[in-house]
Amino acid sequence: MRIHSYLRSATQILSEYNGDQPFAAWLKGYFPANKKFGSKDRRHVSHLCYSFFRLGQAFQHLPVEERILTAIFLTADTDSDYLKELKPEWNERAGERLEEKLVYLNATEEWNKIFPWQDELSDQIEPHAFTASFLQQPYLYLRLRPGKAQQVQQKLQDADITYQPKDDYCIALPNSTRIEDLIQIDTEAVIQDHSSQQVLNPLKAAIGEWQDKLSIWDCCAASGGKSLLAYDLFSKIELTVSDVRQTILHNLQARFKRAGISHYKSFVADVGSPKFSANSKYDIVICDAPCSGAGTWSRTPEQLYYFKEEKIAYYADLQKRIALNASKAVKTGGYFVYITCSVFRKENEEVAQYLKENAGLQLQSLHYYKGYTTKADTLFVALFKAL
Repeated sequence: MRIHSYLRSATQILSEYNGDQPFAAWLKGYFPANKKFGSKDRRHVSHLCYSFFRLGQAFQHLPVEERILTAIFLTADTDSDYLKELKPEWNERAGERLEEKLVYLNATEEWNKIFPWQDELSDQIEPHAFTASFLQQPYLYLRLRPGKAQQVQQKLQDADITYQPKDDYCIALPNSTRIEDLIQIDTEAVIQDHSSQQVLNPLKAAIGEWQDKLSIWDCCAASGGKSLLAYDLFSKIELTVSDVRQTILHNLQARFKRAGISHYKSFVADVGSPKFSANSKYDIVICDAPCSGAGTWSRTPEQLYYFKEEKIAYYADLQKRIALNASKAVKTGGYFVYITCSVFRKENEEVAQYLKENAGLQLQSLHYYKGYTTKADTLFVALFKAL
């Protein structure tokens, strides 16, 4: 293994990347422009870079290569080729508990620096377990489309791919599993985190067997995951989607086509603008609001590394404006679903309280889906009923 070469390449990449875009997207441009990297090289170098980011704000005093090796040591649960060659004394301890490793490194004070914004956490989030989740790569989760579960699982078995069933419609696979050439994505199964698959459960429990066709507006549709979920959960819906840019809706159109969704409405709108006013009323409004994304940072650890605390207040203000405007489009007796993938109190409980006081909504439930203990994302859901 070209260990020294991989470390040098990772160090060079980290010196060029500045966090302005998702690291995975940035690498898709970097590697083709640097053709010396084969597929094996890309995997190794990417792994080293992500390991670097997983330490968040901790061990900032170390040189880059030393910080990478420290991350490998703390995240490893078995032998590592990197440690075996460069830190053999560490490699002998690779299977020890995280706390023991920190003591061995004389670095227990670095633990709280990985995620230094614990004062901003919701009281419902366990700080230690949440911080520990950054040192693990989450699973790749699939949501099996209605009527497709048996054939998807059969395809995985035929390809000798190991998976873990989480429930009747959800399976977990190792994050590096390549399924694009095996399964028809969005047609047979949706790539969707386990917590994200559950966010409409409170709504489904509240409305029961709704007899009439449901009118649903997904006001911050983005990639359309929540719209696809609603389409599969509720038998009769009239779906409307919107987002702030036409390019987003264009990509969504292609995804909906793969998913077999042809009858829906869409429009471009900045729902957070003071000038915005919805032209229609809906039984259900889903507001998957822009947020810090802190509940997903084990999947995108570069955001943990580059995050600035002032962004919490920025997002909270934006969320209040979007949610308040969107909530006005709920019919009397209808439901408003507020969702974030954040763990910060200001983005979640405080926005819910703001809506209670200003939107004429009755809070039905607050819930965190705590994926940090199951190698999944952590999401927040507040369900309201319009009075």
